[in-house]
Parts: sequence; C-alpha cells; structure tokens
Amino acid sequence: MEHIETSSVTPTPLFEELDVNKLSNECQQLLQTLPREKWWDGCYLYLYHGFWFRPQALQGILLFQKHFQAEEDDVFIITVPKSGTTWLKALTFAITNRKDCPLPQSPLLTSNPHQLIVYMCRNPVDRFISLWHFVNLNRPEPLKQDSLEAGLEMMCREVEGYGPFWRHVLGYWKLSKERPGKVLFLKYEDLKEDIIPHLKSLAEFLGISFSEEEERQVMMEEIAKLCSLDSLRNREVNVNGKHKFVGIKNSSLFRKGEVGGWVNNVNPSMVEKIENLIEEKLSGSGLSFKMSCNYTKTKLGDNQAST
Repeated sequence: MEHIETSSVTPTPLFEELDVNKLSNECQQLLQTLPREKWWDGCYLYLYHGFWFRPQALQGILLFQKHFQAEEDDVFIITVPKSGTTWLKALTFAITNRKDCPLPQSPLLTSNPHQLIVYMCRNPVDRFISLWHFVNLNRPEPLKQDSLEAGLEMMCREVEGYGPFWRHVLGYWKLSKERPGKVLFLKYEDLKEDIIPHLKSLAEFLGISFSEEEERQVMMEEIAKLCSLDSLRNREVNVNGKHKFVGIKNSSLFRKGEVGGWVNNVNPSMVEKIENLIEEKLSGSGLSFKMSCNYTKTKLGDNQAST
C-alpha cells in the first residue's frame, strides 16, 4: 500500500479545544465551505457527503480518500461509534489469527485491538448513552447533565458525529441483503444474548470456519472468554493506556455494555419521541432493534416479553 506522508499534520486529541492551524491546508479550506452545527458537547460538526464529522475526523477521511487502496484480502470492521467496535475488532482478530497465534499468547492480552465488510450496529438509545459517557470521560471539563437530552434531540434531528445514525445503519443493512457474501451484518444485542453462533457465522463469513476438532476443544468459547467485555476492560493496557494519536483513555472504551440501560437515563417525553422516530426510520426495512433484555419490539414503550 502507498506510504502516507503525515509529517505536516499534527494529531489533535478529540476532546481538546481545536487549533485549526494543526489541520492540513486542504482540510482548513474545505471546512470553510461546509455547513456546520454546534454539537451537544460544544464542538462543531461539519456536514460532508451527507454525514457529520468533527474536523479532526474529516482530516483523516481526506487522507484516506487520497491514499488508501484496498487489497483483495482486506477485512473492514465498520460500526457507528459506541456500537461494540473494540469488541468486534478483538473477536475478528482472535478468529482470524487463532492458528498463527495461540490464545494464551494473543496480542490482545497486551494491546488494544484497533474485501469483506463486517458491520455491527447497536440499538440507537443505548449507543447514544454510551457515547455521552465516553465523551464525558475524555473531556477536560465534565458535561452538564442537560447535554444528554440535548444530544438525544440532535440525534432525532439527524445531527450527530459520523451520522445520521439511520443512514449509516440502513445503508449497510441494505448492502448486506444485496451482497451477503461481501457484507456481514451483526447486532450488538444478539452477540450479548448468545455469542457462540455468531462467532461461528463470523468465521464462516471470513472463510476460516471452525473445524470439528476446534469445536470439540471449545475454541469458540475460549475466544468468547478472551474477548469478553470484562476481559478486555480489565487488561492493564485498557486500565491505564491512552490512544497516542487522539488522546482518549483506553478505559473509556469499556463501560457497562448492557442492553436496555438507556431506561435509567431517558425521560418519558423523550421516550415517545425516539419511539416514533424508530418506527418512522425502520418502517419497511425489515430491520429491528432489541431495546432491552426483556423484549424485542422496536417500540420503546412496549414491554411485551420476547418469544
């Protein structure tokens, strides 16, 4: 792959005040032409090709578009932020490298895991609550509590980093139906409920199915254990480490990982608004979200037990 020259670009921590002089000239000029909105955490998001980005992320996108060339055997891990990205990266790495790197010596024990596409989504409210806490943990000053509701309002207006959420998720959902051999679509909640069949599907999709011998040796169970959120959360590198480019704390990548934790953070009026939005956006798509561990309806107010 072509070497990318980045010496003229200074990495900027995501949650520090932005110094535009640290951005490339190309990025600075582009920002002047783009619509922008102030996000709930105080930063500005810029609308580029239908999606909202922080300036730092936009600079990375420009470099990617200019220099990146995909190889035939590349595997792309794609999610909306705070949808289980690190977990999915760890699982994919462990499955792909299980023959070359025995699990007890896996780099996952000491490293933070950062032309097929593996996509994972998470129900939009749990994802947003996780994102809010993630941003709060990495800011020099904590967010005000009312910023949570303001953020949900902006999500309903489809203004959010790397969003709109619906366009992102439904785009890959549609692609997975059109090209099932090239795009695997996973749901965070399904993996939390029963991870083993999804590990099996992921390995098959990647063309490296588990053998009968590996199944007898409970290889999938061992990978699930190695890559569990509790295991990743408690690794030394994730307790004390920090991302060298964007300055985020590795520990902030792992919170509770619960399904349905949003109920402790969202007021009734917002519940109704989000419920209507989910119905509107998912109507006719065939996609649904599990909103808690007790029910599967897309309606947030429907507590009918799942069957």
